[in-house]
Amino acid sequence: MDGKNRSSLTIIHLLGFQTPHSITLLIFFLLLIVYCVTVCGNLLIITLVSYSKSLHSPMYFFLSHLSISDILLATDILPNTLHALSMKKTIMSFSDCITQFYFFDVSETSECLLLTVMCYDRYVAICKPLHYTLAMNFQFCYKMVITCWVLSVSIVLILTLTISQLTFCDLNVIDHFFCDLYPILQLSCSDTSFVQLEVTLLSSLFVVIPFFIIIVSYVYIIITIFKMSSISSRQRVFSTCSSHLTIVCIYYGTLLCVYLIPSRGKSWDITKFLSLLYTVATPLMNPIIYSLRNKDLKEAVDKIIHYCLDLLWHKQHNVLSN
Repeated sequence: MDGKNRSSLTIIHLLGFQTPHSITLLIFFLLLIVYCVTVCGNLLIITLVSYSKSLHSPMYFFLSHLSISDILLATDILPNTLHALSMKKTIMSFSDCITQFYFFDVSETSECLLLTVMCYDRYVAICKPLHYTLAMNFQFCYKMVITCWVLSVSIVLILTLTISQLTFCDLNVIDHFFCDLYPILQLSCSDTSFVQLEVTLLSSLFVVIPFFIIIVSYVYIIITIFKMSSISSRQRVFSTCSSHLTIVCIYYGTLLCVYLIPSRGKSWDITKFLSLLYTVATPLMNPIIYSLRNKDLKEAVDKIIHYCLDLLWHKQHNVLSN
């Protein structure tokens, strides 16, 4: 009976967005543009940090890995969402659904951990500037990044394997635009209390505790800023962490709304909209808010543009000379 129920659920119907036909095409092209800008913007950051010596610092090193996480998240969610929009619903195998959830959760967990590490970097730089070079050496940074990715991959794998062992009924319709945790659990006809307990424990370890660390770190950062006598110094120091703080507020704010606010009385349309914020909007805003406003990154972009223009000019000059 258990094997029969498990094998009966082979196809998942994702309903996606139930939008009027008149605006479906507009939303499709809007999300397509968002996806292209997200991937290109984050790839630009990774390229700049890799090749520009002026950006070889812990802050940009962590930022490049945050961009990798954003590309993973956007690529996992948006192509399938675009397909669902064009077809009004999309059909995928149960294994593909579980795989999508796995990579979604890996990117979300890594984002939480990387944002925490980036916050610690700002804390040391502002509150303990004399110890910054020693504390944030590249050996330590590499260890922190590797730890973030290993924890994300392994912990989410444990949760995904636990979910895949549940018994699922014939009901195979998910009223969402991607395979999220609770829509998947709603398809199960077995007891999911152990999975929910596991989710609560893992969320406490890898979402709540990092969020608490970020809050405590920013309390110390703000206290340090207010102790500065010069107003210009306050503004300059605060500007170095304001973008990170903005992303943290948006990211954790939407996570809290989706997963901690009781679902009773909350429509799926609101849930989908909030899910869009942290699966689509946040990966788009990270390179814009946190990076492309940054003076160092702008200078790196200018150098690359001038280098390419000079290279093109010399190539054309050589052709004309020959």
